[in-house]
Amino acid sequence: MTQRPATAVIGCGYWGRNHVRTLAGLGALAAVADADAVCAGEIGAAHGVPARSVNDMLADPAISAVVLALPAEHHARLAMAALDAGKHVLVEKPVALSSADADRLTGRARQTGLVAMTGHILRYHNAFRAIAERVEAGAIGEVRHIQSHRLAFGKFHARFDALWDLAPHDLSLILSLAPDVRPSVTGISHSLTGGQTDMAHLHLSFADGPSAHVFVSRHHPYGERRFVVTGETGMLLWDDARDWPEKVTHFAHHARKSAQGTWDFALGTGEAVPVAPNMALTDELDHFLTCIETGQPSLTPVAQGAEVVRILETAQGANHHG
Repeated sequence: MTQRPATAVIGCGYWGRNHVRTLAGLGALAAVADADAVCAGEIGAAHGVPARSVNDMLADPAISAVVLALPAEHHARLAMAALDAGKHVLVEKPVALSSADADRLTGRARQTGLVAMTGHILRYHNAFRAIAERVEAGAIGEVRHIQSHRLAFGKFHARFDALWDLAPHDLSLILSLAPDVRPSVTGISHSLTGGQTDMAHLHLSFADGPSAHVFVSRHHPYGERRFVVTGETGMLLWDDARDWPEKVTHFAHHARKSAQGTWDFALGTGEAVPVAPNMALTDELDHFLTCIETGQPSLTPVAQGAEVVRILETAQGANHHG
């Protein structure tokens, strides 16, 4: 079996541990690091790899790549350091806390020619892959609008509000389907707790392309994770709360205005789109390793992560608070 690129994980918190376990399963885990040395030692020992300092790993030519699963304020700085050390890098979202830092990171990645990828995990979910394939095949005609809802109660924490914590997931999907042009952005946010944003609406408009709307909330009485792509002749719905065989549904529709000014419209019965179960993190990390091995471009480069940061920053700066 061919040896996969030796990869270190920096950050052994909740999500970092998932990266550690998955990379170990892919035969690519080489080392771990964390601000908590005891924690890093225990996790490294559990997977048969050493716990090392960040500087030590970056200086080691045997380490080909690093995964950054850290508090977001450290992402841009350490991603830049990794690229400067000649390491390929996967950095979790958001890639930075300002568009200026995100753009600098994108520029450095371009200069080095190394793989620099954003951890937009839902791009690797088979439900989204099924949607993207059908859009590409013209199954719903030209895409006119994309709508996403990510709602639940909870995930209150000091570091991020609902906008920065939840919206990047869906923005990455929208950017993957939309034309490669910079959208105009408007936003409205609300704080129900007298603190950070608890719910937010984002509207995106792509020149000569679709519009898109994102609704996120951490103060909602029910959970909802739905993503809808509306085209000229059909709609594709991803309802992530449903079981695997029923996560994606295709609805045919038409809405036409006659010469007499009356409307003829109809919505077809939903048809389930077969979607095989997958582990999105496994596929994301395998894609990262494959890009390193083959030189193929990443599906979620840091340039996409930078555009997500710009959208969030623009919406936050221009929104109306309720």
